[in-house]
Amino acid sequence: MATNRVKYLATIVSFLFAAPILAGAALVAPANAGVVQQACVILLHGLTRSPSSMKKLDKALSESGYLVRNTAYPSTEKPVDELASEVIPAAVESCNQEGDRPIHFVTHSMGGILIRYFLETNELDNLGRVVMLSPPNQGSEVIDKLSDAPGFTAIHGPAGVQLGTGEDDVPSQLGPANFDVGIITGNRSINIFLSMMIPGPDDGKVSIERAKLEGMADFLVVPHSHPFIMKRKLVIRQVLYFLEHGHFEKDEPGVD
Repeated sequence: MATNRVKYLATIVSFLFAAPILAGAALVAPANAGVVQQACVILLHGLTRSPSSMKKLDKALSESGYLVRNTAYPSTEKPVDELASEVIPAAVESCNQEGDRPIHFVTHSMGGILIRYFLETNELDNLGRVVMLSPPNQGSEVIDKLSDAPGFTAIHGPAGVQLGTGEDDVPSQLGPANFDVGIITGNRSINIFLSMMIPGPDDGKVSIERAKLEGMADFLVVPHSHPFIMKRKLVIRQVLYFLEHGHFEKDEPGVD
């Protein structure tokens, strides 16, 4: 009888100590079993800018569960081909080190030309979607008129002078989109001097028409300017929406 009581007590004690372990295992197992890897988003800032200009986007994407690579690159030190060939593969490798997952890109201004150049000559098997903000996809008349001005190249570098509208400029050398891309551009300017050089509505650097790209999945015009478009709440919401759905939420009420 005493022996049976001892065995009974031993069983209860064993269960009490094992229960937290079993419970922990039950909580952990689903998180590690069959997990779908969240996409990685590579951010590419514009000419003369830095990753800090994409900080709000970085925060919003991270809070939405994306793995974010807010990429720094020397935009004024090298031509487009060298920047694209050096910066993007390194960012992609950084994403892939965290496991096999889709890779999206969100770019501002010249960053859009870098990803176009890269995808023109490279295949990315796990490429997801691309959102371009104020891209000079057909070049900018501002570059046409100012690239020969004293000090322009010193400030904007070799890539800056490649973004004109001429046949020999980089945007004209690149083909239509063969990837899933949505484009957001602005129709407000904070630089009237530059806007006077641009035919039609513009964002102060690029006309609405020249932001367009043949083969794009969707296109959206917002009431914001080129330098700050990536910081606006409306734009950030639309970026998140496109990455999830492959198109913009056209009926979204209100602006910020």
